[in-house]
Amino acid sequence: MSTLHAHHRPLGSTGLSVSPLGLGTVKLGRNQGVKYPQQFELPDDKQALELLALAQDLGINLIDTAPAYGTSEERLGSLLAGRRQEWIICSKVGEEFEQGQSHFDFSAAHTRRSVERSLKRLATDYLDLVLVHSDGHDLDVLNAEVYPALAQLKQQGLIRAFGFSGKTVEGGMLALETGDCAMVTYNLQDQSERPVLDFALSHNKGILIKKALASGHLCLQGEDPAKKSLELVFAHPAVASAIIGTINPRHLQQNVISALKVLDSL
Repeated sequence: MSTLHAHHRPLGSTGLSVSPLGLGTVKLGRNQGVKYPQQFELPDDKQALELLALAQDLGINLIDTAPAYGTSEERLGSLLAGRRQEWIICSKVGEEFEQGQSHFDFSAAHTRRSVERSLKRLATDYLDLVLVHSDGHDLDVLNAEVYPALAQLKQQGLIRAFGFSGKTVEGGMLALETGDCAMVTYNLQDQSERPVLDFALSHNKGILIKKALASGHLCLQGEDPAKKSLELVFAHPAVASAIIGTINPRHLQQNVISALKVLDSL
C-alpha cells in the first residue's frame, strides 16, 4: 500500500516537516466529556503501541496531544520511549481537565509550569510545537501573558514553535502575526475560518486543521465522506496537516487511503 511519506510538507516557516494527516490522541487518555458520536473504551498499551506503529508505517509523523487529554501525554511518554526523534509532537497550554471539568489559565507562570510538566510526562527535553488551547475568548487570551511566555520558552529551546488553537477569525489572524502556527476548524460544514488560512498562506505561517471530519460526525453521512472532506482541506495550499483522532486501526488506514487519493490527484 502507498503511504504518506512522499507527501510530507513544511509547517509554514518553522522548519518542521509534517505528514498531511496527524494523529490526534485525546482517545488515548480521555473518554469523559468528549464530543464523539459513540462511547469508547481507552485502548490498552498493546493496542496503543500497535496504533502508533501502524501510523508510522502509513507515513504519519505528527502526534497531537494536550494536558487536557487526560493521561494522553503520560502514556505517549512511555509508548514512544526510544523513538522520540521519529515524531513531531504538538502539545497545548491553557486548558486543564480535572474531575470531568475544563478550566483555563493563561498566565505566564502556568504556561511555563504546563510546558515543563508536558516535557516530563512526554519524557523529552523539547516539544516541537505548543499551541494555546483557547477558551473561545481568543483576543483576550492573546492579550494575556501566554504568548510572550511561549516566545521565551522558544528562545530557551524548550519548544521549537508555538501557535494558537482558537475559535474565531480575528483570533487566528492575530495569533499568526507573532506566532508560528494556527490550528483551525475547517470542514464541509464549517468554513468560516477560511480567512485565517488565506492569511497564513500570504505570511508563510503554519496551518493545522482540527475537526476536518467534524469529530467523526461526517462519517455518518454518504459515500466516502472522508475523501470529500479532505478534498476541501487539501485544496487550500496553506494547510500542512489535518489532525484525525482515532483509535481504530481500520479507520486510520481508511483515512490514509482517502488522503492519498486526494493528494495524488492534486
